[in-house]
Amino acid sequence: MACCSNSSEANKNRIISAEAGALTRPEFKKQKDQAFTLWHTERFCHSRSNPFIESQAKTEGQTQFVKEDVFKELAGLSTESRNPDTMNLDRMSIREILEAMNREDRKLPAILAAAIPDIERAVELVVNAFQRGGRLIYVGAGTSGRLGVLDAAECPPTFGTEPHRVQGFIAGGFGALVRAVEGKEDEFEGAALDLADCCINEEDVLCGIAASRRTPYVLGALSYAGARGAKRIFLICNEKPDFDSPPFTSRQAGVASSNSPPFTGGQAGVASSNSPPFTGGQGGVADVIVSLPVGPELLTGSTRLKAGTATKLALNMITTAAWVRMGKCYENLMVDLRQGSLKLQARARRIFMEITGSDYEWADEMLKQAEGELKTALVMHFKGLEPEHAREEINQHKGNIISLIGD
Repeated sequence: MACCSNSSEANKNRIISAEAGALTRPEFKKQKDQAFTLWHTERFCHSRSNPFIESQAKTEGQTQFVKEDVFKELAGLSTESRNPDTMNLDRMSIREILEAMNREDRKLPAILAAAIPDIERAVELVVNAFQRGGRLIYVGAGTSGRLGVLDAAECPPTFGTEPHRVQGFIAGGFGALVRAVEGKEDEFEGAALDLADCCINEEDVLCGIAASRRTPYVLGALSYAGARGAKRIFLICNEKPDFDSPPFTSRQAGVASSNSPPFTGGQAGVASSNSPPFTGGQGGVADVIVSLPVGPELLTGSTRLKAGTATKLALNMITTAAWVRMGKCYENLMVDLRQGSLKLQARARRIFMEITGSDYEWADEMLKQAEGELKTALVMHFKGLEPEHAREEINQHKGNIISLIGD
């Protein structure tokens, strides 16, 4: 099977974030700009075959969690525990419910602060990938998947990035963005099928998002990415897992049988046939684990609440810090924003005026000459260059304009 083939029906429902939002593969191909697909094919397809996917037809059914194992796993998760402070939730007034939610949410800043060292390590991986021309790829299910797609879709308008640089995949495909497709999260092999055309490799970083830390779809994505040499981040909303307990060691409970590809050295280079399916990194599942133990939810098990909020905060930190380090801002101003709306056009002119001290008319003229590129307009102003020469200067400085326009 070709690495970037689209022949499989299962592959047609994957999600890829783009400027216009999350698009299915067929919808994406209808776009006029074909650079995304060509860039993937030429840059990331190091191999034209995919034994990982081909092997799954032979092992279908071997990787499903049995009910007893799932029951035991969930019993040990703080997000599945009852919150002692909201045992009378059903008898609270509207004001009391809102105040209780606010009390729970106020716990989150301290939890995020404690995780900053791990988030910093995650950002370093992402920056290194971006500097090599690689990508950040989010994978999740349910709320976690939607948040990953959301963060990916917001990078192009905020930082002026190409849509392929940050992508979001959600279990169940496009439909899962607007309507729950809960069963898809149990498909360990599903992530490999969805990621097939992505041609993930050692230049990329995959960030698996799972509030529960045990979502098979996400664990499958992390394993698939590791087999292809990509760096891996695992963002969870529970304590860091015990890698000596399921699902991290149980081959029958969500990973693979002891002799089934791709978890053998000959097939994917992940581990020998006699070793656990996850090896290397923090317990083997990832290079960096970001743990945000938010504790029991106000409504038991509803991880769209504190866990969802904490996840969004962490994703904001990861992409914002990474793109800032890539030169996407000057001081604290967005100098690479895309002017896709009247609001953003006005913001670009306001930023130009703020940095240069010029009036609106000059800002408008410079931006028109620069074809809406704020960085180009700023370098034109400060260096007295024509647009094409300003762009050359920016490229030579790898997008960082601080030295070009002064401190």
